[in-house]
Amino acid sequence: MNAVRGLFARLEIDERLLGMILCLIGIWVGFHILSDGRFITPRNLYNLSLQTTSVAIMAIGMVLIIIIRQIDLSVGSMLGVTAMIIGVIQTFWLPQLLGGGHPLIWIIAALAGILIGATLGGINGLMVGYLGVPSFVVTLGGLLIWRGCAWWVTQGQTVAPLDETFTLLGGGVYGTIGETASWIVALIAAVAIAFAAHRRRRQHIAYGFPVRPAWAEIAVVAVQCLLPIGFAAVLNAYEMPAVAAQKLAEMKGWEIPEGGLHIFMGIPIPVLILAALAVIVSLLLNKTRFGRYVFAMGGNLEAAERAGINVKRMTVLVFVLMGALVGVSAIVASARLQSAGNSIGSLDELRVIAAAVIGGCSLAGGSGTIAGAILGAVVIQSLQSGMSLLGYDASLQNIVTGLVLVLAVYIDRLYQQRRPS
Repeated sequence: MNAVRGLFARLEIDERLLGMILCLIGIWVGFHILSDGRFITPRNLYNLSLQTTSVAIMAIGMVLIIIIRQIDLSVGSMLGVTAMIIGVIQTFWLPQLLGGGHPLIWIIAALAGILIGATLGGINGLMVGYLGVPSFVVTLGGLLIWRGCAWWVTQGQTVAPLDETFTLLGGGVYGTIGETASWIVALIAAVAIAFAAHRRRRQHIAYGFPVRPAWAEIAVVAVQCLLPIGFAAVLNAYEMPAVAAQKLAEMKGWEIPEGGLHIFMGIPIPVLILAALAVIVSLLLNKTRFGRYVFAMGGNLEAAERAGINVKRMTVLVFVLMGALVGVSAIVASARLQSAGNSIGSLDELRVIAAAVIGGCSLAGGSGTIAGAILGAVVIQSLQSGMSLLGYDASLQNIVTGLVLVLAVYIDRLYQQRRPS
């Protein structure tokens, strides 16, 4: 076992992340067999990617929250009230001011959603950072308060329909970038991965840091580059339903050939939003002073404060970032549903925390990765999607998700105990 760990360390492979990937593969293969080959299909994987984005976006922020040894139980309710407000803004307020179908409606609604989420997160941060109220209590109260506000906004009525351009942000039939653009994005991502790996290796060599053997570097980078290309290939294999393709042709004025239109979906817009946010926050966490302060606070809060870090201000900023990501998630979730109901986001706080923890984020603070949290969100959604495909009801899905969460925390505890000091 020590030899294997030594090899992983030499190759710079995160053994927990690798274990998560192997578990995810096992889940997919298992459900594919049990569902008679219906799980690992372009259509199901397309839907899986859409269903994962909302939770995964919030899980990115939850990583930072947990790293600084805090928790946020209010994200689901914050999503609910934010979605309701931006629904009212674009359905009732802006059409009266700008006129129905105005091109600025979706932009204003989206910016309002991010601003509202950041404000709600800032309220949590102020109470935790400056008033000293435990985050568990603050956000537990927020869970109840914001869920009540979500109902109060429209007295429980669902807001619909939303702006047509706005709904594209949720994916769906027309909310994709298409086949050609998907290939371009995948190739750009692969080139960026290869360039970043090459630059990192040169820096390590220049400063005398240990590096992987050349063969291992090539193998690892090749696998990483193949991931976006393979992802694009799978989604490009999913053909748009004939009815939707015909409707799109009528809107665009295209001539329909005798054999019918064959339009392939490509990468959904919400997945691109998730990928962009993951890259931005990862750079923020790993390449900036802000990120170093976050890890310092998670490692030892008292030492961080004595080192001159304004931990109160940092706490507020982390919660503001969490709230802004909740706002983005509210945009994606309501756009995907093409409506905003007061129950939207229910229990999402548990899924978000579970995604972060399952992805390797330690509840003891001080450690966690964005990639792991996104992978954890994919695992949770894969379990729910697979059980839905097999006809199991929501109660069993919650039971399984809870068991997986407890198991992940137990595995993390074992990992921390066996980790060399």
